[in-house]
Amino acid sequence: MTAPPARRTGPLRDRRHAVRYWTITTVLAALSVTFLVLLLTYGNRLPVGSAGFWRIVEMRAGDVVVIVVVALCQSFATVCFQTATNNRIVTPSIMGFEALYVAVQTAAIFLFGVAGLALLAGPVQFLLQAGLMVGFAMLLYGWLLSGRFANLHVMLLVGVVIGGGLGSLSAFLQRLITPSEFDVLSARLFGNVSKAHTEYLGYAIPIVLLAAGLLWWRAKRLDVVALGGDTAHALGLDHRREQRRILLLVAVLMAMTTALVGPMTFFGFLVATLAYQLADTYDHRLLLPTAFLAAVTVLAGAYVVLRHVFAAQGAVTIIIELVGGSVFLVFLLRKGRL
Repeated sequence: MTAPPARRTGPLRDRRHAVRYWTITTVLAALSVTFLVLLLTYGNRLPVGSAGFWRIVEMRAGDVVVIVVVALCQSFATVCFQTATNNRIVTPSIMGFEALYVAVQTAAIFLFGVAGLALLAGPVQFLLQAGLMVGFAMLLYGWLLSGRFANLHVMLLVGVVIGGGLGSLSAFLQRLITPSEFDVLSARLFGNVSKAHTEYLGYAIPIVLLAAGLLWWRAKRLDVVALGGDTAHALGLDHRREQRRILLLVAVLMAMTTALVGPMTFFGFLVATLAYQLADTYDHRLLLPTAFLAAVTVLAGAYVVLRHVFAAQGAVTIIIELVGGSVFLVFLLRKGRL
């Protein structure tokens, strides 16, 4: 009589689950590297290794770095925000980051004309915009997650209301500007990797790496936070304080990506949903890398296909948002509730 197999619990249930996870991760890593290399080299007709070849590669390298930074910010921020809120439908965009970005851009062009957008260009202005978004988020978190009325759902509702109010204010101001100014403004209100100022990367990359590194380092605490407030308290974790720390780091990542390339409302939701399905684990040390690799694959792959196959580079983020929005609706309808 053979003994029954020993029961084992863990982020990867058994050998078959582990093989599946590492196979998917390896495939995503290979696809990410392939798409990034294609973005650097495809269509470069100069002889490989020549000075002109490397000059073109250098010119394209900025876009590739921006894609990696945006993918890191969106994937880590969305997964950790959904863990902190214990809800896999909401995204950090619900807190009004992008509405605030749109309001700042619209107010600048309303007050100063097209030249107003130039006033928002520059490292200092970039850091000020990001700092304004982080300050706005911390004001909201500090106010609504402390005191005896502290409630995460109230915080989300207030975020939705403030975002709606800023959106209405922006729409009102947009009706008062000229059609030519509106055309210029519209081009800035869609997330676009190509319009990112690569000179800001020297400021953005250290901040993003620090915030993402801290989230990665706190992955075990994220696992406990995902169990809910009562269970986390029973395990000895100050759930409310840990939530505020996570939300602060999420605010930093979202502020960096929004100030760098503009609003990308459903991209984070799309890659987080993919990561949950592909990784099939609760462990954030396994989940976060899968989300990051899925984000790079989706964003870089979309740019390769639409830039080099359909010559429609400007439509990349619009199509990603369309797909992400559709996935959001399907997920919401299947779940039946927020």
